[in-house]
Amino acid sequence: MSLARRTYGRLEWRGDAIVLHELEPHVCIRLKQLFPRIPKAKTAPFVLQSDMATAADVAWFLERYPLAANDQDLDALGRARDAFYQRQAEAERLLRADYTPPVVAGLKPGKQLRPHQTAAIELLSLYGGLLVGDDVGLGKTFTAIGACLLPGALPATIVVDRFLQLQWAERIHEFTGLTTHCVNLTTPYPIPPCDVRLFAWTQLLGWADVWETLGTGLVAFDECQELRKGTSSQKGQSALVLARAARYRLELTATPVYNYGDEIWEVMRFIRPEVLGDREDFLREWASGGHITDAKALGTYLREQHAFVRQRKPGERVNTIVQTIEHDAGELASIEDVAQALAQTAASKASSFEEKGRATRELDLRVRQATGVAKARYVAKVVRTLVAAGEPVVLAGWHREVYATWLEELADLAPAMFTGSESKAEKRRQAERFTSGETDVFILSLRSGRGLDGLQRRSKIVVIGELDWSPEVHHQVIGRLDREGSIVDGTDDEITALYLVAEDGSDPPMMDVLGLKAADAAGIVDPDLGLRTQKSDTAPLQRLVERYLKRGDQ
Repeated sequence: MSLARRTYGRLEWRGDAIVLHELEPHVCIRLKQLFPRIPKAKTAPFVLQSDMATAADVAWFLERYPLAANDQDLDALGRARDAFYQRQAEAERLLRADYTPPVVAGLKPGKQLRPHQTAAIELLSLYGGLLVGDDVGLGKTFTAIGACLLPGALPATIVVDRFLQLQWAERIHEFTGLTTHCVNLTTPYPIPPCDVRLFAWTQLLGWADVWETLGTGLVAFDECQELRKGTSSQKGQSALVLARAARYRLELTATPVYNYGDEIWEVMRFIRPEVLGDREDFLREWASGGHITDAKALGTYLREQHAFVRQRKPGERVNTIVQTIEHDAGELASIEDVAQALAQTAASKASSFEEKGRATRELDLRVRQATGVAKARYVAKVVRTLVAAGEPVVLAGWHREVYATWLEELADLAPAMFTGSESKAEKRRQAERFTSGETDVFILSLRSGRGLDGLQRRSKIVVIGELDWSPEVHHQVIGRLDREGSIVDGTDDEITALYLVAEDGSDPPMMDVLGLKAADAAGIVDPDLGLRTQKSDTAPLQRLVERYLKRGDQ
């Protein structure tokens, strides 16, 4: 004679939620250990998501602590659990070393995808959302193109930087027979019948009200770090509506974390919101004081949930050199009094929150620009030396005043300009000037070259003439050369990234902060490297404030 099993509460399946009622106190403690997103002070009933992963965890929990439930609810839980394990088994098959990719229907004769691209597309079809973080130059564009060929993916909407719309259209036509349309207005108009609509990031806001009526099978966000501020921006609000209207959601970037690791929550909410839960859940489980407590564990978790894949380049092909150069001390001295006054305002207890914020931003603006101008002539000398030695150079900066000095000092070399001021057509023309050999100097804005293709066939040296607060911005710039089709492919040559820094101004504190941010990003993106987040109680710009406060005390 069998004995009835004791139950410790009651389970209810509501379709969109799993509700646990009347749990005994010690069982509540165990449940909260399994589901850290449940606040410690929360009491029953507990409402959990009814996605497959949660269902599998609840079913496992019931093995130890049975809960009363009717047959229909238990059957629904069991079906969701079984579907989870079936999907997990299929996903693991796709990621095994012996994975054999299927032939992708819809590619033109002679065109094919690489195994890691095909595996990513199949993962997308299983889960509906995926972040592809492959290294710069490993063909994320073609992963998105292949995803457009999934059943139900059309019409597809791809969001890219404005100057890349035509480049994407060319790649799509090169590899498939799909038709495209490059959207050219920031407000809605009748889009011609086509398979793929190419939107610019700057156009999203104006189309926010029509996403649900346009119909979207696949949405792909290229350089999705644009979403790192979430719905605090109107662009992000529109992107979220678009993502929710799509059947498949794909994000592409080699640098999903631009600053600190908690940005990953914003990025993931557009494609797989269930993975990291609500913002409060995420912070409670993964972050402390705004910093990720264990970036390596978070990166591993995202992979285990099959929400993030990353293909890395074999070996290390970038030779990084940090070189201190001369600078014009007078340029920095000219803003010394203003910088110290701004630092005092930013640190003063008597200043309001708004005053401190304005003073800190103004200090950053003035000191970074003065630092760039102070070393601009010396940066130009280094570039001239490299060109004289027969090396075409990509020169990265940020401020107009710095560009003006570089153009003056290098006027005889007629540099190409690819910054934030040129039109889409002019950007293409300037890139062609460099790639065709018309000029040996390509001046590139630090945040203007994402996704730009072709520079790698001309140059193997990038000079960082001004610094950005985010190391991932530098990584994107360097990635313009370290990519498929590089002139060093198949050779023993390296890409050289030459950072030219001054001993004064904003460069010293920025170098310190860049090391901190790199640890945060690498821990999530490449957890197998064993890097962990370094905690800091000091905000990045505060380093600059403290530097000028100390100078004022001397």
